[in-house]
Amino acid sequence: MSQDGDDRRLAMASTGLGWANAATATGRASSWAKPQQSHPAGLGWPVPGGDGASSSPAVSRETRPGAEQVVTDEANPTAPPGPVSRETRGDDGGRVIAVANQKGGVGKTTSVVNLAAGLALSGSAVLLVDLDPQGNASTAMGVDHRSGVPSTYEALIDGVPIRTVIRPAASVPGLDCVPATIDLAGAEIELVSVVARESRLRRALTSVRDDYDYIFLDCPPSLGLLTVNALVAADEIVIPIQCEYYALEGLGQLLSNIDLIRTHLNADLRISAVLLTMFDARTRLSEQVAEEVRAHFGAVVLRSVVPRSVRISEAPSYGQSVVTYDPGSRGAGIYRAAAVELAARGRAEGG
Repeated sequence: MSQDGDDRRLAMASTGLGWANAATATGRASSWAKPQQSHPAGLGWPVPGGDGASSSPAVSRETRPGAEQVVTDEANPTAPPGPVSRETRGDDGGRVIAVANQKGGVGKTTSVVNLAAGLALSGSAVLLVDLDPQGNASTAMGVDHRSGVPSTYEALIDGVPIRTVIRPAASVPGLDCVPATIDLAGAEIELVSVVARESRLRRALTSVRDDYDYIFLDCPPSLGLLTVNALVAADEIVIPIQCEYYALEGLGQLLSNIDLIRTHLNADLRISAVLLTMFDARTRLSEQVAEEVRAHFGAVVLRSVVPRSVRISEAPSYGQSVVTYDPGSRGAGIYRAAAVELAARGRAEGG
């Protein structure tokens, strides 16, 4: 496709981001989205809050030379987060972080698994709650999630104490998982008639918040009741965005729903991070999408940008995250850097 064609398609898709501006215009609180100065649709402006790609990045064996110009922590891009979690706990316990995007295939589950593993390997106590009936996060954690296994379904629908369905991750000490089974596919319908259906997960997590520094919620690729439960239970949300054209479509609807959740169900919910994924420096389109997202979200976007990586894709088939499957790979280093950023943001806000 021609360069002009890419520009036109991206400009059309980016109009969905106007929801962030619309939310502000209607007077609703929008501290999570501070639109920057508007720019023409040519997309050739500098990236607000960023300094471009890091100089002379290491090139992994998985890609061609020059294919991974990604931004990381310049001081030490693979430094572990360290013992940061205890000081960021609030009165209610550890940080509850929903990782959500209603579009599938954007690296949502991959990101939540690797962020959770990176923080657990640093010494933090981490719980990953799988809310996707496909159970991909459970697979990546090496946790059994066959039909009939005690899971998120029993905690949400039957009121089983969530502590009884927690299982340790196979390859990461300090990381626990609440698996999701195919039974969860029917939960959307069953929750419709349940009293206080939107807050079932929040109540379930109350008993274990003091046990963990971080609780990650892996949301399904939809905006149904399972995702609503996650957003009501969470303190913050991380949005993975794929560096491709279609990733921008529907993003406005997600932002609008977050605004509605804040208005009616969870006033404390905030977007703490936007994570760019599947970045391919060989294509101009990836750079354009990254620029467009940074222009609208500014400093909320993490400086660590996840590249396309064979190792990242392979890891789940071995029941592992990439940070344990191939710790020396570029993808593992990027996710560790992203975990550093996420942990540091909690310290700054807590302090």
